[in-house]
Amino acid sequence: MEKLLLNIKSPKDLKTLDIDQLKQLSGEIRQKIIEVTSIKGGHLAASLGAVEIAIAVHYCMESPKDKIVWDVGHQSYAHKLLTGRFKAFDTLREMGGLSGFPKVDESEHDPFTCGHSSTSISAALGLAVARDLKGENNKVVAIIGDASLSTGLAFEGMNHAGHARKNLIVVLNDNEHYISKHVGAMSRYLNRVITNPLYNRVKNEAERILKNIPKVGPVAYKTVKKVQDGLKNLLVPGIIFEELGFRYFGPVDGHDLEELISMIRRVQAMKEPVFIHAITQKGRGYKFAEESPTKFHGIEAFDMATGNVIKEQVPEKCFTSYFSEKILELGLKNKNIVTITAAMPDGTGLQEFATEFPDRFFDVGITEPHAVTFAAGLAKAGLIPVVAVYSTFLQRAYDQLIHDVALQKLPVIFCVDRAGLVGKDGPTHHGVFDVSYTRSLPGFIVMAPKDGTELKEMLEKAVEWGKPVVIRYPRASGERIVADSSCVPVTVGRAEVLREGKNAVILALGSMTNTALRTAEILSKKKIEVKVVNARFIKPLDTELLEEIALYGCKIFILEECVSAGGFASAVLEFFQRENLVNVKVKCLGLPDEFIEHGAREELLRKYHLTPDEAAQTIECELTQ
Repeated sequence: MEKLLLNIKSPKDLKTLDIDQLKQLSGEIRQKIIEVTSIKGGHLAASLGAVEIAIAVHYCMESPKDKIVWDVGHQSYAHKLLTGRFKAFDTLREMGGLSGFPKVDESEHDPFTCGHSSTSISAALGLAVARDLKGENNKVVAIIGDASLSTGLAFEGMNHAGHARKNLIVVLNDNEHYISKHVGAMSRYLNRVITNPLYNRVKNEAERILKNIPKVGPVAYKTVKKVQDGLKNLLVPGIIFEELGFRYFGPVDGHDLEELISMIRRVQAMKEPVFIHAITQKGRGYKFAEESPTKFHGIEAFDMATGNVIKEQVPEKCFTSYFSEKILELGLKNKNIVTITAAMPDGTGLQEFATEFPDRFFDVGITEPHAVTFAAGLAKAGLIPVVAVYSTFLQRAYDQLIHDVALQKLPVIFCVDRAGLVGKDGPTHHGVFDVSYTRSLPGFIVMAPKDGTELKEMLEKAVEWGKPVVIRYPRASGERIVADSSCVPVTVGRAEVLREGKNAVILALGSMTNTALRTAEILSKKKIEVKVVNARFIKPLDTELLEEIALYGCKIFILEECVSAGGFASAVLEFFQRENLVNVKVKCLGLPDEFIEHGAREELLRKYHLTPDEAAQTIECELTQ
């Protein structure tokens, strides 16, 4: 049988295929996605579940003239394969290769870059309004998942879209099983009736006539509409979307290409906000992903035959594991400790706490702003909330950090995972801004542990301090990097000297402490002895130690895995300036003022001169100039 996917150079090529060929194509796309992600890793389950949606939308629309906006991007692999990126698909998530998410710089078929959830409806509405203002004629489609739809941003976008009455289609990719019972003959029949052009012309004309009848007309219209909506809601669970101003159609089987294409074609002529509800199966077409969709949501390289993750070596224990152990231990000791996650119980290490203390664990869904303010309310009532969240997602709650936690001096503890470079998910997911946006918060204590053992100690101290606290740590090994005898107990605003040296000082933050020690070893072999300091605290700084270092007169090198703009090095330089220590020579080794591309973490560290070898070379050059 001829491979159809090889001949799909753009969405236009879909128009030549019949329905049986489109079904064959869906199988080929799934096979390609499975093959590539088994080697490269990636977001497999969601993309497998959205294959038919991608095919149907592109079959009916004319991209790039029509704008197709994907939410998050977890479900967009089929879209990439249908839009001229088949040959490059083998480079998925590699440095210099295809991004794992829609990216405007990558293709004209990606009208909006995304990586965080719930942005599609607002972005699509912006594109639709701009289209109308410019007098253009094209369709705009937003494709959003059920988890993303639960957020405030999604409903804000829908509320505005419904009010604006713009020509816009929203497709809900719903892979929750609890409403699959609505997919059936009656639902399909009703959808065919209410999308029929004749039905809609008669309906609109009847509404117009009723409204124009003097005195009784408006009342009669409202009565008829309530009866209509009530009857519709018995058969279709879409009344909430109708109330938001959308015409609701569904649920429809999201894997039935004939039904999907027919539905989209029927609503294309409508000039109002339309909502299509498609029921899909996450992981569709790969039994291991169907059975364990959470495991295959975001997965590393795996064996296609078994579904088992390939591990070239036994991984070292990560920071998240140390956090998971310590929060469980603290929870056993202190019943006032409660934990919060925004739809990431496994990724943040809270699953064991959730199992042990289900009444003290809260998964609030993809609602980071709510998570922070909810935690503030808990703290105000005397509990000790611990919010476990990825650095990149905490960005979404910046106002809540300021207004609801900092302003009221509430003792909320933020355990900020994936701080620094996270690798192949790229610029939307790198946790490189948290130092800049948390160190500016009045009253906050901001820390970065050198290893998992120090993370545990910091977390225990944070519970005791009764202040708002941020503990940031990377997606990396948390194995102990120095002996017990070298460790100084954690005290607020006190750094830790790990190695003495007379030629220079390396002031290292968190994940860079191990890099600093290894850099010092490399330099020592070249007769260059450097002092290594584990900064520990971003806020408050160890001002006594910084003054002491300034008096050495030797150059200071600051290592940090975050953007230098407003980062830890900026805090140190600000201190030297305030104290009029202007003759101190400082070199910042951090990330530049730009978005960091996707690629393996080690590749990125090497590119930005943050590996021991690169750092040693930089320091040696600076000292021998």
